[in-house]
Amino acid sequence: MFGLSMKTIYLLVPLACLAGALIAGLLGKVVGRRGAHSAAILGVAIAFGLSAFVILPDVRAGHVFNGTIYTWAVSGMVPLEVGFLIDPLTVLMMTVVTFVSLMVHIYTIGYMHDDPGYQRFFSYIAFFTFFMLMLVMSNNFLQLFFGWEGVGLCSYLLIGFWFTRPSATYAQMKAFLVNRIGDFGFLLGIAAIYFYCGTLDYSAVFAIAPQLAAKTMQIFPGADWGVITVICILLFIGAMGKSAQVPLHVWLPDSMEGPTPISALIHAATMVTAGVFMVARMSPLYELSETALSVVLVIGALTAFLMALVGIVQNDIKRVVAYSTLSQLGYMMVALGASAYAAGIFHLMTHAFFKALLFLGAGSVIIAMHHEQDIRKMGGLAKRMPWTCATMWIGSLALAGIPPFAGFFSKDMIIDAVHLSKLPGSGLAHAAVLIGVFITAFYSFRMLFLTFYGKPRMDEETLHHAHESPPVVVVPLVLLALPSIAAGWLAIEPLLFGTFFGESIKVAPAHDVLGEIGARFHDVLPMIAHGLQRPPFFLAIAGIGLAWIMYVRYPEMPEQVRQRAQALHRLLSNKYYVDEFNERVFARGARVLGALLWRVGDERTIDGVVVNGTARLVGRIAAAARHVQSGYVYHYAFAMIVGLFLLITFFLHG
Repeated sequence: MFGLSMKTIYLLVPLACLAGALIAGLLGKVVGRRGAHSAAILGVAIAFGLSAFVILPDVRAGHVFNGTIYTWAVSGMVPLEVGFLIDPLTVLMMTVVTFVSLMVHIYTIGYMHDDPGYQRFFSYIAFFTFFMLMLVMSNNFLQLFFGWEGVGLCSYLLIGFWFTRPSATYAQMKAFLVNRIGDFGFLLGIAAIYFYCGTLDYSAVFAIAPQLAAKTMQIFPGADWGVITVICILLFIGAMGKSAQVPLHVWLPDSMEGPTPISALIHAATMVTAGVFMVARMSPLYELSETALSVVLVIGALTAFLMALVGIVQNDIKRVVAYSTLSQLGYMMVALGASAYAAGIFHLMTHAFFKALLFLGAGSVIIAMHHEQDIRKMGGLAKRMPWTCATMWIGSLALAGIPPFAGFFSKDMIIDAVHLSKLPGSGLAHAAVLIGVFITAFYSFRMLFLTFYGKPRMDEETLHHAHESPPVVVVPLVLLALPSIAAGWLAIEPLLFGTFFGESIKVAPAHDVLGEIGARFHDVLPMIAHGLQRPPFFLAIAGIGLAWIMYVRYPEMPEQVRQRAQALHRLLSNKYYVDEFNERVFARGARVLGALLWRVGDERTIDGVVVNGTARLVGRIAAAARHVQSGYVYHYAFAMIVGLFLLITFFLHG
């Protein structure tokens, strides 16, 4: 392409996004609004074009790149490098991230057009894309951590973008603190890798890893832990923070305080999928520890089931979609725990399309409703917003897993994979993801029916001004709707049963559940026909049907159910009281401990003993010495005689 080497093209992908971010951020006042969004969008468009139409065909042809781009320091014998690993897993992530980001950038022109921080917002989201690309393209743990912390920083800035709102500043701080917990485990995992392997390069670590399979360490005296198990669990703690797994999930719903475009970007294809990508990339390590795989499997299952239940009682349109993200991230983790890494990445891809579609669709509704987000105050918008309604239908059908929409293929593969898994916890995980199909269909169509159907429940002025969003908002919805329909049946065979991933993902023969499924797979159409006869389809239809009965046919029924199940409703409305527990135990406990250390350590020990105590001691000595200076000559003569006597005595004694 234009005589550029492939190495240069790889560099252009993240640097194009970085250039757009710098222009929008540093030169925003000079170039104006049009210049800022043009620079950011052009940068991401270049990154997407190169990823999808240059790098992807090159990698499909078998040209995998793994090399150093730049060595910026050497510590001892360890080089600290910027390096790229461009293989099928990387290029799939690059294409998905840049496409979804491009749609969000275009959509932002319409959504944020009146915001005074317009240029700053474009700078932040372009930076977000840059850091995510650096994360997925890395070939070493140091660069991985750089991208990892970069997306965390950008999420902090974007969640609190409207910094005049106390709720936004609280949400950004909550996201920052919760992710620090996960990142602490992640950093310990990287440190353990360096300690045992002496390198941070992926390929070198993966080559050494089998030699560590039999090694143990003692975290607590008398208990041996496998080194690989400890490393994998520590890395997974980092993934739990970034990908919002129970109990480190609490930051993600509150991230809705940020503008809708960043909600879509965080929840669809960037920050929250970083943990999923990382575990898939580390498959050569995880395949050596069934304990670690079981931990991933069970945590993912609990997240998928418990967060889906909370989604049932949410009334904020963005929070309904946010809890669906939490649940679907659980599905991805279940796939990884069952060693169906390709299925997890496949669901990551399909989910990126329909989840970005749902978030941007929700934003379109919010624009029409003058920033009202309560679905109980909506209704009857289908005729007024036909394009938004149609695309939201597509997103909801894909989320519910109805064939032939994209979510059906990836979700069914995950359910089948965990059913075939023999790992401890697989039975619990299978039940959780199966029941989750019904719950997901119910809450997603509850949102759809309350928003677009039934009698309008908003005030007359809002109803009068409600209309379809401008093309700059609608066009990204349509472009995201297309892969939400087609991505599943187009990609399932090469991604899951073909050779697309090649050596990017390693699966031990004993864990190859996708191989068993692939032996029965013949074509897409027979799979769809078979899917129409299986429990997940009937559960999804039942969920949609129940939502229609309760929120369209008999709209008084939800209140009756709530009255009869007040305890359960209260439990779900309060999100299992996890926030209250964190506030009372960790936050209040930290404040109590801090106050104790202040009083005992700072006030009494440092100020009381060291500082003030020293001053008091000097004062007492001075007060005692002051009595010696009496002013009487005979006192001084007596002191001289005593001194002379002592001097002569010690001198003669010596």
